[in-house]
Amino acid sequence: MRLRILSATAVLAMAGTLTCAPPGVAQAAPTRYEAEQAPATCDGVVESNHAGYSGTGFCNGTNAVGAAVQFTVNAAAAGTATLAVRYANGTTTTRPADIVVNGTVVQAATPFDATGAWTTWATKTLTAPLNAGGNTVRIVPTSAAGLPNIDYLDVEAGGAAESGRQVEDLDRGLISVRSGTGNLVSWRLLATDPDNVSFNVYRGSTRIATVTNSTNHLDSGAAADASYTVRAVVNGVEQAASEPSLRFTGGDHLDVPIQRPSGGTTPDGASYTYSAGDASAGDLDGDGRLEIVLKWDPSNAKDNSQSGYTGNVFVDAYRLDGTRLWRIDLGRNIRAGAHYTQFQVYDYDGDGRAEVAMKTADGTRSGTGQVIGSASADHRNSSGYILTGPEYLTMFRGTDGAVLSTVNYLPARGNVSSWGDSYGNRVDRFLAATAYLDGRRPSLIMARGYYTRAVVVAWDFRNGTLTHRWTYDSGNSGGAYGQGNHNLSVADVDADGRDEIVYGSATIDDNGALMYATGFGHGDAMHVGDLIPARSGLEVFTIHESGSSPAADVHDARTGQIIWQRPGNGGSEGPGRGVAGDIHAGSPGAEFWGAGTQMTSLFNTSGAAIGRTPSSANFLAWWDADPVRELLDGNHVDKYGTGGDTRLLTGSGAHSINGTKATPSLSGDLFGDWREEIILPRDGEGALRIYATTVPTDRRIWTLLHDTQYRVAIAWQNTAYNQPPHPSFFLGNGMSAPPRPNVYVR
Repeated sequence: MRLRILSATAVLAMAGTLTCAPPGVAQAAPTRYEAEQAPATCDGVVESNHAGYSGTGFCNGTNAVGAAVQFTVNAAAAGTATLAVRYANGTTTTRPADIVVNGTVVQAATPFDATGAWTTWATKTLTAPLNAGGNTVRIVPTSAAGLPNIDYLDVEAGGAAESGRQVEDLDRGLISVRSGTGNLVSWRLLATDPDNVSFNVYRGSTRIATVTNSTNHLDSGAAADASYTVRAVVNGVEQAASEPSLRFTGGDHLDVPIQRPSGGTTPDGASYTYSAGDASAGDLDGDGRLEIVLKWDPSNAKDNSQSGYTGNVFVDAYRLDGTRLWRIDLGRNIRAGAHYTQFQVYDYDGDGRAEVAMKTADGTRSGTGQVIGSASADHRNSSGYILTGPEYLTMFRGTDGAVLSTVNYLPARGNVSSWGDSYGNRVDRFLAATAYLDGRRPSLIMARGYYTRAVVVAWDFRNGTLTHRWTYDSGNSGGAYGQGNHNLSVADVDADGRDEIVYGSATIDDNGALMYATGFGHGDAMHVGDLIPARSGLEVFTIHESGSSPAADVHDARTGQIIWQRPGNGGSEGPGRGVAGDIHAGSPGAEFWGAGTQMTSLFNTSGAAIGRTPSSANFLAWWDADPVRELLDGNHVDKYGTGGDTRLLTGSGAHSINGTKATPSLSGDLFGDWREEIILPRDGEGALRIYATTVPTDRRIWTLLHDTQYRVAIAWQNTAYNQPPHPSFFLGNGMSAPPRPNVYVR
């Protein structure tokens, strides 16, 4: 149990305060307004001839521009509300409409996509400002096809947008790591802690230290198996004890036992085995401690360019003691490989427990044994590709892996060759992320395509159901067409409180509209953060593959304006690696480097060469006492130096994943203070090995898990070509005090 001081508004929330509540108050259940019931009006007819509607009918509007449906909505106070429109569109084309609130268009040309049948109902979700009292919400078609059939409008009112973003209600993440002849005890500074909080550290029942300037303590001479707690001290009053410390029994590491699936044989007689792959983390059961979600890859996993059958993909969940909570079998109709299964772990519905989302298909079996679609269907062709059959998106419950909601995957594959080839390479390039599109609660992002057509789709998971929020589709030219990377990032690039999707050389706004595209095209690596702290806002560093593009560029994350770029690739394929981070205290801000064409040095924030290229161009980790970041590559951590790198960690007995990419299963600020942990599979695949620093620090920084740009980066880290996380602020040499994250917990 986690205790915290409740504000007056939090007490009101517990009492069930309704609609448009003051900041910090929990949201009420949505209020439903049926389209067929007055005072709603329908420019058309009310019908009941298509099953699946709510109430007594639905509005079938006249097929004409401007033939609207109007709702009268009441709000207890002014604030931002979530509007959910339930509709059916049995045609094969999108029907766009303006959403007009109190006479103002709040979202233009909102796409109401085809649902496949008039009896198949979907939900379009958006946010809009409401006034206190009565409001009119009009849905006005902008094409001659008119509106889809409209069933109802759900309004979830509340001022939560004013109180920041909902995040996990984490415990202290208290760990004990052996450091020399003592124990380094380390814990989280939570964004909900007051500024003047200090901490009393206890070994057993004995207080051994009071810590004011950091969130770690070196207990010199202590027994390795000593147990610790910490107690926050607020205004001189000691608070309740934390959970007991998690002891890293390997000294600098903890082994979490995992259960390797049995191998198998493909239809053409080839055998395969399994290796632990990408991982993610989330509080699956609501106890404040993170669990690990792990993907198992068969040894015959394929790049999309390679033909051949693959074994099934399995996804497991584990507590830190090795207890397996569940196993999901994605089945024969999901191909194995880096570009096929991107899974997201996050608390999407705000109930305090994380869900797990991923693409599914006929034969996927949930953690509770439920089969999605047809258990007997086999859509693999003779080359091992899966180019026919239904495609689904499923939200699974984090506690047991049960199916919570399954919808058709958007966009559908359609004509395979329309994505750039006919054999199944470009059509099945998938990306995934999590983003706070409304500035307060997370949405799921699923995407398809980046070499040619690029489609990004946003989903909300509320009240047990996945609902479609918006779709960005580049079509066959312009916009984000051909601009996507083998990865993506999420950040509030325009500082409006809502997240954007950085899709390689293009950026999509929080409402699904294109913000800009640099036109430099596809690349393999990208970094988004406050990379140049001397200028305002965030920056994007990305490398480019095309022979006609610059090898790399740094651009303004809000406008796309180029800050500097490397020379062109000169007709050759561009660099395959690129990294940005402050690894050298001798140069202000981040440094930039890579491997391949035109990446011949270490570059500063102006693009000038300032020194030798680091020994690796891969991942990063905050590892030692200072805020300068270290190099993470394979199973080792190195500190950059002008004359050579210094080895800080070698993970003997553990290995990296993803072949030559040599990435960790997961790395990030998962436990303890703000420094980062590294998760690698142990040799033999019998455990995940979690490494933590053994070096004390005098720096006091909020847990990076409460910086939502960093937290969602932990969620998308497993996507395709994995990239390290970056916070929304500059964390490096000469940094300013980081701002308190504007967040709240359930």
